[in-house]
Amino acid sequence: MILDDLCIFYTGFLSIPQQFNSKKMFEAIFHILKDADSVDLIIESYQLLIELDKRFPRVYLSKGEQSDSMSPLKAVSQIVMVEEAWFPFNFGLDSYNEKVEARNPSRSSVDSSGFHALIQEIAKVATEMKSETVGTTFLKNMLLLQYLITVLEGDFLPRNCSYQENMNWIILRESLLNMLLGSRKIVYKGLVKDCLSLMCDLSQLTVFSEETGYLKNSSGKQHHEIDYAMALALPEVKKCTCTVLKTLLVMIMELDSSRRIADHQGLTTRADGVRTPVVDIILDELIYDNDILFSFLQVFDPKWKLEIVVQYFLKYITKYSVQTRRSSGMVNIENLDGVLKCLSNRTSTRSIIKKISTELIQLLLAYAFQAYLLLSYQHLSKGLSDKQEDDKSNCIVEVCKNMISAFTCLRQENPDTEILCIGKEALFTAAAMLSKKS
Repeated sequence: MILDDLCIFYTGFLSIPQQFNSKKMFEAIFHILKDADSVDLIIESYQLLIELDKRFPRVYLSKGEQSDSMSPLKAVSQIVMVEEAWFPFNFGLDSYNEKVEARNPSRSSVDSSGFHALIQEIAKVATEMKSETVGTTFLKNMLLLQYLITVLEGDFLPRNCSYQENMNWIILRESLLNMLLGSRKIVYKGLVKDCLSLMCDLSQLTVFSEETGYLKNSSGKQHHEIDYAMALALPEVKKCTCTVLKTLLVMIMELDSSRRIADHQGLTTRADGVRTPVVDIILDELIYDNDILFSFLQVFDPKWKLEIVVQYFLKYITKYSVQTRRSSGMVNIENLDGVLKCLSNRTSTRSIIKKISTELIQLLLAYAFQAYLLLSYQHLSKGLSDKQEDDKSNCIVEVCKNMISAFTCLRQENPDTEILCIGKEALFTAAAMLSKKS
C-alpha cells in the first residue's frame, strides 16, 4: 500500500508548484526510508527524496542585480537560504536534541552521533560481508548515508562558492558540514578514519554474482526474489556509497582550505575552535596502514590525491630538497616536479628507499603522475592564453623528463628492483609525450 502511494506521488510530483515545500512531506518520506524493510520501498523512497531535493533546494545561489557600472563577468552571486526548509539533521544544542528524541525517537532527525554510528554500522557489515548474511538493512543504511551526504553537499557547495566571492566566513561557519565536524557528540578524527576505511573497503568488495539469488533457503520463492533484487541493487549501491564518502572527505578538505584563508585574514574567532586538517589525518592513516593505500590511490579525487602523495613524500625528503606551498592552503600541482627532481638525485633516493619500499615509491609516483596529467589537461581545456598554454606544456614536458629520471635513479640504486605494471604504464606515457613534443 505504501509503495503504491509512493509510486503515484512519484509520477505526479513534477506537477507540484515550485513554491510548494512541505516539511511534513519530506519528513514522512524520510521516515519511510528509515523504517522500510522491503528493497522496493527503500529504493523508491530514496529516489523520491533525491528528486524532491533537486526540485526544492534548501540553499542555492542566485545572480545578484548588476549596476550599470558592473560588467556581466563581475556579477556577484547571492546565496539564498530557505528558512522553512526541512533538514534530515539536527545539529542544535545537545540537550534540545535529547528532548526531541525522547518525544518521538522514530521520527527524530539524525544528529552527529547518529551519523557517525550509521557509518560504523555499514563498515561493520562491509568488513564481515558474506552473501548469506547481507540483508535489506545494509542496503537501506547505505542509501540513507548517501542521502545524508547529498544533503550536506547541497548545503555546503553554494555556501563555499559564495564564500569564495565575498569572504563572509559566517556563511561557512553555519554550514551543516561545519556543525557536524564541530559537534561534541563525535570524535572528529574517528569519523574521518571510519569514512576513509569504509570508502576503501567498499571499493574492494567483490561484486555480487547472480548466484546470490539461488541460495538454498526454506522460505522458497519469496526469499529467492528478495535475494535477486538485492543482487541487482547492491553492487551499484556500494559503488555510489564509496563515491559519496569520497565526496564527504573532499568537502572537508575544501572546508579546511577555506578555513585557512579565513584564519589568515582574521575572520575566525575562538568560537570556531581548532581542528586538525583532514589531509593530515588521512596522510597519517596511509603511512601507517598500507592496506588502504592502494584503494585510496585508485578511487580518490585527483586534485587531493596529488596533494596527499606529495605530502607523503615530504615526510621522508629533506625539507630543503623541495619547495611546498602547503601553508598557503592552495594545492600546487607542480610540487610533483620538485619531488621528482629530488628522487632523481641518487643521494636522496638512497636515503628515501631506506624508509619506503621501491614498490611503494613506484605506486605513489605512478598515481601522482596520472593525477598531474589529468589536472594539467583540465587546466589547458579552460581556454588559457597562448603564453599560459606554452608554460603549462613546458611544465608537463619537465615532469615527464623527471619522471623517467626518477625511475632510472631508483633502478640504479637497487638493480634488483622490478618495475611494476603501473610503473611501466607511467614510463611509457611519459616517453610517448616527450616523443610527441620533440
